[in-house]
Amino acid sequence: MAAAAAAAVITPPPSPPIHSLSNTNNPHYHHLLTLITHCTGMPQLKQIHANALRTLSPDHPSTLFLLSRLVHFSAFTDLNYASRLLHHIDNPNSFIWNTLIRAHAWNPHRKIEAFRLYHKMLTESRVKQDKHTFPLVLKALAYLSRVSEGMQVHAHVVKLGFASDVYINNSLVHFYVSCGCVEVGSKVFGEMPERSLVSWNVMIDGYVQVGEFETALGLFVELQEKGLFAPDGFTMQSLVCACGGMWAHAYVLRKCSIDVVDDALLKNSLLDMYCKCGSLELACQVFESMRRRDVATWNSMILGFAMHGKVEKAFEAFETMREDEEIVPNSITFVGILSACNHGGLVKEGRRYFDLMVTKYKIEPQLEHYGCMVDLLARAGLIDEALNLVADMHVKPDVVIWRSLLDACCKQNVNVELTEEVAKQLLESDGGVCSGAYVLLSRVYASANRWNDVGSLRRIMSEKGIVKEPGCSFIELDGEVHQFLAGDTSHPCTNDIYKALDVIDEKLESAGYIADLTQAPMVDDLSDEKQHSLRLHSERLAIAFGLLNSKPGTPIRIFKNLRVCNDCHAVTKLISKLFDVEIVVRDRSRFHHFKHGMCSCKDYW
Repeated sequence: MAAAAAAAVITPPPSPPIHSLSNTNNPHYHHLLTLITHCTGMPQLKQIHANALRTLSPDHPSTLFLLSRLVHFSAFTDLNYASRLLHHIDNPNSFIWNTLIRAHAWNPHRKIEAFRLYHKMLTESRVKQDKHTFPLVLKALAYLSRVSEGMQVHAHVVKLGFASDVYINNSLVHFYVSCGCVEVGSKVFGEMPERSLVSWNVMIDGYVQVGEFETALGLFVELQEKGLFAPDGFTMQSLVCACGGMWAHAYVLRKCSIDVVDDALLKNSLLDMYCKCGSLELACQVFESMRRRDVATWNSMILGFAMHGKVEKAFEAFETMREDEEIVPNSITFVGILSACNHGGLVKEGRRYFDLMVTKYKIEPQLEHYGCMVDLLARAGLIDEALNLVADMHVKPDVVIWRSLLDACCKQNVNVELTEEVAKQLLESDGGVCSGAYVLLSRVYASANRWNDVGSLRRIMSEKGIVKEPGCSFIELDGEVHQFLAGDTSHPCTNDIYKALDVIDEKLESAGYIADLTQAPMVDDLSDEKQHSLRLHSERLAIAFGLLNSKPGTPIRIFKNLRVCNDCHAVTKLISKLFDVEIVVRDRSRFHHFKHGMCSCKDYW
């Protein structure tokens, strides 16, 4: 077919005189249009263009229509050629301008050219902008966060009489909220004479993106009260992000149409929400209910299994995904599978998947992939191999990578000189404000009895105003989030919480618990003071509160900003056994599921 089409281009039927082609009923003109429709590549298109220049009258409207077809084809095949075509058309129409603006707006590397073309259309062309022009330009400017230029376009919208167009107003609201100007976007939304469901979706999502979840929910309630539109998949996806709970899922199942219930984008959001909230079983239920799965679906499931320590499940999901010829693993897929290897301490498998990513799928490793591999190797004691990998990286290592190396050096008692060098690199990466680097290095110095260096570090921290990041844990009960800091006494239930801690301590002592003081603060010199500080870590306060207030048989779910220390990990395992309760803790790097005195991480975190 392609060869036949090419032959037809090379040997068109005999060309009639130019003057006779002024009539669009001429078969030669329609033959060229047909060839454009069936064109398979730029070589053929260039031959059609050459033939049109040679045989068609340049001043006739039909010629302009054919040239617009040439621009449309080449704009998404060879954008440079399409741009040159524009300069050789005497009076390009709005379709030609809009086509080129759209092509530049969709190109991630040439979005600003969309605005420049718009400006050129405005200043050098006799053609007026239409309702299709503005959304294209605003989309490009939203991606680039070019607020000033977007406000100029907004002014033109008003000046040219398009202020009541719902399609353009939707684009304006999207532009402003994407650039962080939610108040301005809300003002445009409030003044719209007509709104579509897209209008509501864009505004609700805008509030979600800036963390104004209550406002987003309020707007959703208003949408429901007005009863003008039924929520679609986009509405519910934003709602899932806003409330982060089962209520949104229940609403979808009760109230929404089957098309919304089966919406892949919405189900991906639900799956991701359940994984991140610690409800892996519910995530699996959503996954199994999906009739259509895309690469984002599989990525969420693989990442979910990895975060929850289900390493073998992550591997199984990855291999099942690869069996589907329509789905190709991408960069995020390998972040998930390498994270699974890291959480399981599986060095051999990590090396294999990293090599598979590079050699078979031709994916260039990014910081996230290197970060997984460096952490995996370093925690396995392969510090030299991890450092060699860092040296060979084509991108500059970030704070996360140096922090992983420093953690490993400290845990494995690597020589002080190497640990100092890694700490130096970490501090240079973040401008010298990383409190964790100072704390870890001070422990290394203390272990080596270099107390003068410990004092120097504390002095530097004091002079720079650097303080150790406080431990903070969150627990949600009955829709209310409770926050606890280490040693917190501000909660209304403080007295009951500390009494519960006494009961917990008694049971721990009876079970033979001995505190692990290795990660207690260096400022506590006496063992009883160290043990007291461990007792008041934020997650222990949250666990005590959870034991007091959770319904029997309900898991206690806690989110913590720092990595769980050795002692708290051991204590939480014991509590899960002594009180017959499941405790789910999400720390800085992963989920820990404590049950019957065991943890899903198998004591490797």
